Amino acid sequence: MRKVNAMMTVLIMVLFMVHMIRGILVLAGMVPGGGTFYTALTHTLLTLIAVHAAISVFLTAKTLFLSRRAGASYAKPNRLFWIRRISGLALMLFLICHIQIFRGTTASGAYRLNLFGATQLATQLLLAASLLVHLIGNISPLRIALGLEDRHALRTDLLLVLSVLLFLAGAAFVVYFIRWSVY
Repeated sequence: MRKVNAMMTVLIMVLFMVHMIRGILVLAGMVPGGGTFYTALTHTLLTLIAVHAAISVFLTAKTLFLSRRAGASYAKPNRLFWIRRISGLALMLFLICHIQIFRGTTASGAYRLNLFGATQLATQLLLAASLLVHLIGNISPLRIALGLEDRHALRTDLLLVLSVLLFLAGAAFVVYFIRWSVY
């Protein structure tokens, strides 16, 4: 099950990067939003994230059950384990906010987004931050689950690319907020 979850994580990361790049361009006003392909990609990504979360909850419950049965939890050495779980829960919370903010409605044949104020901006910046924490904490276990050698340069390059994309996403949220405030 861990191997399936790891493979799904790689697919989630690829689809997420496509979603993020397209979202950055849409929020910056460089390309129009919507489209059936993009909607299908987003729904596929959301489905994979839901399955990933369900598997992760199952594996966490199993780990907690085994540690309780063993009578030792080793809280301090397992801090990284808890960082991964808590950042994943934070991601779920902020993902729900993201969906609510960018779902939009159709009125009189025109697609209309919901208000994007300071609160919405804050939740989206927290989404980017919690995603970065989650990725940093999970890159090494993902590498191990996939059976990849310890390639520090590859891991660092991947984190650099994701960090730059997340920075650009945060900047796009700010640009979008400013555009909302002006109009």
